[in-house]
Amino acid sequence: NLVLSSKGIPHTLAAFGLESFLDEAGCKLVFCLHRVSRGVSLSTTCLLSGFQAIKLCPGISRWMDLHSRSPKCIILSCFLCWVLHFMVNISIARYVTGPMNSKNMSMEKVYRYCSSYLSGILFSITAVIFLFTDGMCLALMLCTSISMVLVLHRHKQRVQHIRSSRLSPRTSHETRATHTILILVSMFVSFHALAAILSFWITQLQNPSQWLRSISVLVASGFPT
Repeated sequence: NLVLSSKGIPHTLAAFGLESFLDEAGCKLVFCLHRVSRGVSLSTTCLLSGFQAIKLCPGISRWMDLHSRSPKCIILSCFLCWVLHFMVNISIARYVTGPMNSKNMSMEKVYRYCSSYLSGILFSITAVIFLFTDGMCLALMLCTSISMVLVLHRHKQRVQHIRSSRLSPRTSHETRATHTILILVSMFVSFHALAAILSFWITQLQNPSQWLRSISVLVASGFPT
């Protein structure tokens, strides 16, 4: 909800021509809310996938005593995600200004209702940091999803002779779970990867078109929606 409201509402207003509706404090708040909520959404989705993958492996789950520690681990992990993303983005938010205060930097290309005075070097460093963290999350999501699919496939093969005697026409629980996992990870990776590519493309253009900005916002809002 935070990702959609902090990105969608300002861009909708900007699309109707209201490009100076936020002052400097509003720009800092919207930028920080969007970056933090997007990072937390990305991280917690990967954590959920990781916890599910661990729970499907009985040996690892027993070794970590996950059934008794799971609620505490999840709460602590989510709290650390909020703190980490807040600390990373709060330092960058000080460079964000209102739309009338700065005209020449690249964040204005992505957030057309705000601007920033990030230097080229600092912008490149932050882009690399975000690219690295996003890449880690996408890789973790892929690895855990593949491991869950393999575990479910092996389990389905082990119990197949039991189900074959019942002659049940229904789809097995493992197949339905596998389809759900594959749909989730496909949407997760494709939306986030495409959004990252479009954002990078926009920052490299001198004067990106409005339709390209709108498509970037739409794609970035795809998975949260």
